[in-house]
Amino acid sequence: MQGLRWLQMSEEEMNEFLGRGGTGVLSFSTESNEPPVSIPVSYGYNADEKLLYYRLSFQEDSRKEALVGKSVTFVTYGQSDGGWRSVVATGRLEEIDEAPYESPQVQGMWAIRIPLVDIFERPPKETTFRYFSFDPDTMTGRKEVTTDA
Repeated sequence: MQGLRWLQMSEEEMNEFLGRGGTGVLSFSTESNEPPVSIPVSYGYNADEKLLYYRLSFQEDSRKEALVGKSVTFVTYGQSDGGWRSVVATGRLEEIDEAPYESPQVQGMWAIRIPLVDIFERPPKETTFRYFSFDPDTMTGRKEVTTDA
């Protein structure tokens, strides 16, 4: 009989899994008696700098404005021929719209690819976007392995 178990991914495996970008879920902390606010996002990843990047939309009725300064958790996962993989990162976002061109965050964006996903009720031209970097306090990855049980 075949069983499944999970192993920690190495830094190299996490870098390979994250690639230059993809999609995941960003969860913002809230008050203790409320659930976190979780939103699907596209991300970019710069393995050399160990930074994640986000292009977040801000609509007039968005709660994100009040949440961007709070702690966040980012989760991305996927399946390949080798089984399931996931990465979980925690920390705080840093807005980089006003960062100098020479800053490591802005320079690091040249190495990423944030997928463009059009999920908005209005055309992207009519939506305000802001850019954020994320230097995680913690980042862990897990992978599925098959065992003979």
